Amino acid sequence: MTQRRSDHGYEEDTEADDLEWEDHVMATVAGEVRRRRRELRWSAQDLADRCEEIGYPIPRNVIANMESGRRAVLPLVEVMVLAKALRMSPISLIYPVGYVDDIRQLPYQDPQPAWDALQWFTGNSPAEDATDHMLDHFLAHDLELRSALAAVESEDYERWKVKTAPNRVQREAAERALARYADQAANAKHELRRHRDAIREADGTPPHLPSPLADVDPPPDTDPTEENDL
Repeated sequence: MTQRRSDHGYEEDTEADDLEWEDHVMATVAGEVRRRRRELRWSAQDLADRCEEIGYPIPRNVIANMESGRRAVLPLVEVMVLAKALRMSPISLIYPVGYVDDIRQLPYQDPQPAWDALQWFTGNSPAEDATDHMLDHFLAHDLELRSALAAVESEDYERWKVKTAPNRVQREAAERALARYADQAANAKHELRRHRDAIREADGTPPHLPSPLADVDPPPDTDPTEENDL
């Protein structure tokens, strides 16, 4: 059964099952806008004022018509602006996990858990027929980037412990830990470099690297194949 929003949350609504799929999507976004606005104790005019401050005015009457279901369209740009104004992410307006149990992901599909639908939308759950793998490269790159940063930070900390150890026992323990983290950092950098190469091979541009990982990319005058052989 589809969820419908009431003044104090959500309640079941059998009539909502007769809505077209696009109407379901709009009703979900509109309901979440209303819920969040009331949570912030804002009027529709308060929300309209904040949209104008962002630089994309959405008049009060437009917001009121959207929340009441009298509006026929809901542009994506307005979802983005409303989310910013309401201090939340756009994805939370489209898939309000925790407030809606089940959502129809696409037309003619049975409702599924809102969390599963959100994972599909954000690319964290692979689509069976997906042929564009650039997002997969970037997701993998992000995981390796976090691992590499953690390893480098741990390596720096253990290096500091080696230098400041008050006795031989603590210094040797720090040296062993330093060797472990140095290996982890080297492996993480290798994997990170591999994903960055894959992005380039797919005609993409890898994300910017933070300064602690600046040595992951070879210098401009270095042959990448030589770097990979090291």
